[in-house]
Amino acid sequence: MITDSSYVVDPWVLREIDLRLDLLPQSESVFALSNGHIGWRANLDEGEPHGLPGTYLNGVYERRPLPYAEAGFGYPEAGQTMINVTNGKIIRLLVDDEPFDLRYGRLRSHERVLDLRAGVLHRTCEWTSPSGTSVRVRSTRLVSLTQRTIAAVAYEVEAVDAQIRVVVQSELVANEQLPERAGDPRVAEALESPLNPEENAANDKRLRLIHCTKDSDLRVAVAADHLITGPPPTRHASESGDDVARLTVTSVLEPGQVLRLEKLVAYGWSGARSLPAVRDQVEAALAGAASTGWRGLVDQQRAWLEDFWSRADVEVEGDAEIQQAVRFALFHVLQAGARAEERAIPAKGLTGSGYDGHTFWDTDTFVLPLLTYTFPESVAEALRWRQSILPAARERAQQLGHDGATFPWRTIEGSECSGYWPSGTAAFHVNADVADAVVRYVAATGDEEFERETGVELLVETARLWRSLGHHDHHGRFHIDGVTGPDEYSAIADDNVYTNLMAQSNLRAAADIIERHPDKGSELGVDDEEAAAWRDAAESMSVPYNKTLGVHEQSADFTGHQEWDFQGTRADQYPLMLNFPYFDMYRKQVVKQADLVLAMYLRGECFTEEEKARNFDYYERLTVRDSSLSACTQAVMAAEVGHLRLAYDYLGEAALMDLKDLEHNTRDGLHIASLAGTWIALVAGFGGCGTATGGWSSRPSCPRSWPGSPSPCRCWAAGCVWRSPAAVSPTP
Repeated sequence: MITDSSYVVDPWVLREIDLRLDLLPQSESVFALSNGHIGWRANLDEGEPHGLPGTYLNGVYERRPLPYAEAGFGYPEAGQTMINVTNGKIIRLLVDDEPFDLRYGRLRSHERVLDLRAGVLHRTCEWTSPSGTSVRVRSTRLVSLTQRTIAAVAYEVEAVDAQIRVVVQSELVANEQLPERAGDPRVAEALESPLNPEENAANDKRLRLIHCTKDSDLRVAVAADHLITGPPPTRHASESGDDVARLTVTSVLEPGQVLRLEKLVAYGWSGARSLPAVRDQVEAALAGAASTGWRGLVDQQRAWLEDFWSRADVEVEGDAEIQQAVRFALFHVLQAGARAEERAIPAKGLTGSGYDGHTFWDTDTFVLPLLTYTFPESVAEALRWRQSILPAARERAQQLGHDGATFPWRTIEGSECSGYWPSGTAAFHVNADVADAVVRYVAATGDEEFERETGVELLVETARLWRSLGHHDHHGRFHIDGVTGPDEYSAIADDNVYTNLMAQSNLRAAADIIERHPDKGSELGVDDEEAAAWRDAAESMSVPYNKTLGVHEQSADFTGHQEWDFQGTRADQYPLMLNFPYFDMYRKQVVKQADLVLAMYLRGECFTEEEKARNFDYYERLTVRDSSLSACTQAVMAAEVGHLRLAYDYLGEAALMDLKDLEHNTRDGLHIASLAGTWIALVAGFGGCGTATGGWSSRPSCPRSWPGSPSPCRCWAAGCVWRSPAAVSPTP
């Protein structure tokens, strides 16, 4: 775990038994709660000390300029940064006039437990103030999976060995002071007090703040209500200002007596609705939560998750750490997408501000496959979000001189906001990744309404991009030149095999779906000639192959490049992108993340078993895994070609990416795609589950025992039941 002495391996919980203040940023990420709409980082209840305060609403961002030293046509002009919205978690405590601050006095015990079956975060601590007064504090918080606009906290203070006077302050706080952010000053400027106050209110035990972002013009409303239980006389008063609304509760506790505060918080936002409408939204949500009550929310949360785990659990016997890690991964991937509801699923979910809260292609390629087989409703919603941003994608394609749509490499609201032009302009594979997610979802669920109303348009517009982007040579071969594939160390290359093979699937799927829904095709202007052109391009797609080496090229002439000097590269020079110019990597054989290997996983039918083995061996020594997306793909293919020990090592890397902070950036939020990759490595790698004509196949590659364990290996996935229009085939 992050520190072996502080974290306990347990199959169903993540337990921290010792608070390390130097690791607060990492623990705030791993203990974060979300439902895909609201995200609460696991900051301590009292707000300080903290690593990175974080309260996020999916889709709420601020714009910032993207100036360039030299302008270029097609460069995005504005970036987008997810902002920290009004914090409803804060409950401050004063004990006999001394602030409850764990940096002072004596912390006698401290434990936090993330319960993966109950979906709540428990905290218990005992603290003695500098003046010698002891208290016991217990809290439980949740972000509701059943009422998507609601989060809640139950907070208790108990006198331990003497009478104490306590003051509890429950707050809503906007424009929190954030740690200084190194790097781009434009990002720091966008995050500095991004919310303009519009309304504040405090009425008895009810609080409300409404703000609007300065540039993106998004209105955010937050309201809170409370239930107070304590010995008489327990009193309360409330007040509000532009950026703070506060309920103050005072009481005197004898040893063993408890003051309990239940806090319900409702969030709402809109870029279109008026202030009264947003105000009414959160007040109505709060009324609904109050009728359910704290206990009802807790019961609903557990019941909802019991249903999820009955369909999605993966049991691993013989490795307790991997067992915990895969359930931790499933839980956080679920949290990232469960109630996103036609919003994007960011690369960090709503656990931190890493990558500025942007969504990338890895959502479609890693996260959506897991959710397709465990919680498919969320996949339909994520792909409807893709459909909703088609106007921006069509505009981007036109700007770049192409037909159809060009989906952004990174975005929040739909427009491209990457200043790194080799990806922001040339990573066209995102189109095929979206199409692949559409095809997989429809095949798994048989959702004909989705196929007709959403799938047709997505497949048609993505296919149109490929036909206009590529060209036929004088031999009739179809080429897609000058693109950036998944491996960002090999940018602007010709005939990237991953891109070409995924585009081939995209083109075929588009032609097939038009045959099934000709009327929808007509509405989109598709005729027989266009559909035939898609099939022709797919059938003649160029797939570079080096006959001398007996391996596929990652892209045209890749194997002819000079090899990277791995012997001369020191360990402290990784990741390479932080220590060497991109130009040097572009012209060398070095791979940031699995690219051709990913093509073999997703388009395995295009390669023979012998080709897979040779390709894997060749590219394995070139891949430095400077991306968290690589290990799970390498695990799948290592297992398939028989390198089981290596596959197991890569499984561990994907599974423990955040629990061991392997990339040293868990403080910025979790790696949601790598977490999803844990499930992929187990189910597709060791379980051998993959697509086959007409349904699913299983070719297990599980070793007789996990390396280092005397127990027999067994991996059982409750979620491995896939449905297609042709068949229903459970796969153990």
